[in-house]
Amino acid sequence: MTGTIASLRPGKDMWQRLAGADKPIVLYGMGNGADKILEVFARKGIEAADFFASDGFVRGQVFHGKTVLSYAQVCEKYEDFIVIVSFGTRLQEVLETIYRLDSERELYVPDVPVAGGEIFDIEYFDAHIDELESAYELFGDEASRVLFRDIISYRLTGRLGYLRRNLSTPDEVFTKLLSAADYRETADLGAYTGDSIRELSGFAPRLERITAFEPDGRSFRKLCAYAESAPLRIEAHNAAAWKDDCELTFTSGGNRNSTLSTSDALKAGAKLKTIRAARLDSLYSGRCDYIKYDVEGAEYEALNGSRETIGRCHPELLVSLYHRSEDIFNLPLMVSGLGYSRLYLRRYEYVPAWDLNLLAAK
Repeated sequence: MTGTIASLRPGKDMWQRLAGADKPIVLYGMGNGADKILEVFARKGIEAADFFASDGFVRGQVFHGKTVLSYAQVCEKYEDFIVIVSFGTRLQEVLETIYRLDSERELYVPDVPVAGGEIFDIEYFDAHIDELESAYELFGDEASRVLFRDIISYRLTGRLGYLRRNLSTPDEVFTKLLSAADYRETADLGAYTGDSIRELSGFAPRLERITAFEPDGRSFRKLCAYAESAPLRIEAHNAAAWKDDCELTFTSGGNRNSTLSTSDALKAGAKLKTIRAARLDSLYSGRCDYIKYDVEGAEYEALNGSRETIGRCHPELLVSLYHRSEDIFNLPLMVSGLGYSRLYLRRYEYVPAWDLNLLAAK
């Protein structure tokens, strides 16, 4: 195995190190993220000794049969232990707490995908090394290539240091890499409540029209409320961006974790509903300067449903790359095949490695 990405292969990945650990393993956080990590623990033969939460959230809860502790209580119970961060955040106060814990303890932040079940472990790395090497060669600047290497190393090791460097800002993305100042008509696939439209509007003074897709009912209502007062035309569709015009079963969470349902969601008792899915090509006509794809694991399908618009207008693209393990190589290879040669990788501050985006420039 040779090549730049192949050289990143560690002797053991994070999961193998945890399986052989001689210290108690304690999860920081409760909820869906912890559930997913525990599912991997069960497959890998790893045992969680306890759970703790931030002081303001400790109320005697029981999680997976154990009373949730405070960090101070864990320190009293164990002389030394490993901390596993089991939730996602961009809140600066919470990030500072995680950074402090990393300086005090052996700490890992597992990369458990938002959608799909394949974990980016050492076996996955070995199986997809050729695709990873091919995707790496597509990026147009050294900052993208450094970030790509860091994300691979982070996924294999779970170490926080890889997530604290090579961060970007919306200003760099929209003014230095993409040409938002020239946008007049765009599409937002996965518009949530309109937050990304607000962000884009600050960099696109000529923006006139946005076609927005949002499948979750509660988020869609908030999007519509925003559209009524926004100083531009927003055509909001209560639909999931997809490769076909059809109906899909959807996990309705009223948040960014609303996704296409899976057998795991059914077993977990998630709220399910049937929702309209549509190709962007079916609902969009005319000029298109930019498309954002943040569709919780359906980016590949949504891109396929945009092929006609992309071929006709060659818009700039922003595509989320963190929902599935394969996104980091599969989506750059796909976008390159759609005729884009200027590809960049950028990430905003978040733990774990979320807010990782592929940018396709004109």
